[in-house]
Amino acid sequence: MPSTEPTSPIPPAEADETHLVVLTGVSGGGKTVALRTLEDLEFFCVDNLPSALLPHLVGAVVQGGDGAHRHIAVGMDVRTRGTDLANMPSVLSDLAATGVKLHLIFIDCSDAILIKRFSETRRRHPLAARGLSLGDAIAAERKLLRPLMAIADKVIDSSNLNVHQLRRLIATDYAQATKGVTLMFQSFAFRRGLPPDADFVFDARCLPNPHWQAALRPLSGKDAPVREFLEAAPLVGEYFDDTVRWLDAWLPRFEADDRSYLTVAIGCTGGRHRSVYLVEKLAAHYRGQREGVLTFHRELE
Repeated sequence: MPSTEPTSPIPPAEADETHLVVLTGVSGGGKTVALRTLEDLEFFCVDNLPSALLPHLVGAVVQGGDGAHRHIAVGMDVRTRGTDLANMPSVLSDLAATGVKLHLIFIDCSDAILIKRFSETRRRHPLAARGLSLGDAIAAERKLLRPLMAIADKVIDSSNLNVHQLRRLIATDYAQATKGVTLMFQSFAFRRGLPPDADFVFDARCLPNPHWQAALRPLSGKDAPVREFLEAAPLVGEYFDDTVRWLDAWLPRFEADDRSYLTVAIGCTGGRHRSVYLVEKLAAHYRGQREGVLTFHRELE
């Protein structure tokens, strides 16, 4: 079907520097997780964009930026109504013809897992408003998305992936869009076991524990009262400084070895206070000096 949209406004001389990742797939499959991961990797991200506006978005980002946002990610799915999904292959083809380096990722998932996820979260399927049962809505969505799945550069089955595994899979594929090693800082609880894919594990159980303060117990390391409690303890500052010194000494070795992704896990007893605080503080520190810094709090998500 020929495109009815006007010629893409992307400047030809700069199009070869532009990477566009289009994320689509079944609702509940993990598209939002993938889009947030790319946002952490410094992609310019927009969700639920009509396909007719996609060429103009790319053109506006390229023309208005200084090169910082030449990596763009867009989420597109059945929330866009009418013939929008049917027009998308033609729109993507026109964009690719301008020189945009296009990557179409389709995130799939088994029907059984999708039904379980929707039941657990009590979310409504986007097509449920049509009066369809959940099973029928999933089937109708698959039919609408079939043409995009057929032309996808990569299909990811998230059925057996947790949130962290999906984030790592996306980040590993697109870490080359950032400079140096992509860092994933992850908090966890030792009582629930070590993260299986951690490259380095730091133990924060020696630090003062906010859990024993009744007012702090229901909070997390992201909350100001917990941060203030930990920052008042000199031992916490020493621990943070020593961790930064260690990472600063060894990260260049991994970058010299062409390593693209590194997971640094910080654990405490419950995985809610000390480890979360340290992960957030380390991520903020390194985001001030490098690209590609991700966070994941296993016991909070």
